[in-house]
Amino acid sequence: MRVWFITGASRGFGALITAEALAAGDAVVATARDSKSLTAKFGEHPRLLAAALDVTQEAQARAAVEAAVARFGRVDVLVNNAGFGLLSAVEEASARDVERVFSTNVFGLLAVTRAVLPQMRRQRSGHVINMSSVGGYASSQGWGVYCATKFAVEGLTEALHAELAPLGIKVTVVEPGYFRTDFLDGQSLSVSEPIADYAASSGVTRSSATTLNHAQPGNPHKLAKAMLTLVDAERPPLRLPLGSDTVAVVEAKNRQVAEELAAWRELAVSTDGFDATV
Repeated sequence: MRVWFITGASRGFGALITAEALAAGDAVVATARDSKSLTAKFGEHPRLLAAALDVTQEAQARAAVEAAVARFGRVDVLVNNAGFGLLSAVEEASARDVERVFSTNVFGLLAVTRAVLPQMRRQRSGHVINMSSVGGYASSQGWGVYCATKFAVEGLTEALHAELAPLGIKVTVVEPGYFRTDFLDGQSLSVSEPIADYAASSGVTRSSATTLNHAQPGNPHKLAKAMLTLVDAERPPLRLPLGSDTVAVVEAKNRQVAEELAAWRELAVSTDGFDATV
């Protein structure tokens, strides 16, 4: 029996992953700002610990991990799922909006990870799974600040992967595309006040987000099942893109980067070395 620690478990991906893990016979420490919402959703369950956790509060993260170890003795899988979106041109985003989304998506992830890793190091085992986004691999208009948080998650995950591999701890960043969850609803997404000059760029993204809401191509139930396949893997990937839209974006960006590098390679490598003139 594995023990999962899942943030943002009251709805969306977090709730579905919790349900799949319980159905598989595993134990789950499900966390959310309001633990009562977890009890209301999942009921009383012998393999479920519902814990209150605001991921931006590091003391709460440590307390939740202590409760997890006291109840189940270990933590095998950490799913850093808590987060929310910001739909905004970069200039449109207020300082408060930027701080809020970074506080949850980046600093909250760090707080929970720092709380869990001492236990995983003692065990010399575990799997850290950080939920990123297609926007963590390729940014786009209207999502710049949100994508910046996910780019940060990708960078942190790459470093953790290298640092923790010698200790027997696996690390994966998951990159979902557009899945049919409540992510584009008001409770999961902040939208900044528009500036007219961005109507042709971020404004188009605002309009398409409204149209796309609850019409996304990805099936969140299939994503939750994929997470069980991921943790069962003997050699899980560093990156796991999920959704055909994410795969298409990854392939397109890889081509674009390769083409641009080829075009500018001569200048790129010309800055090496020293000679008498420079």
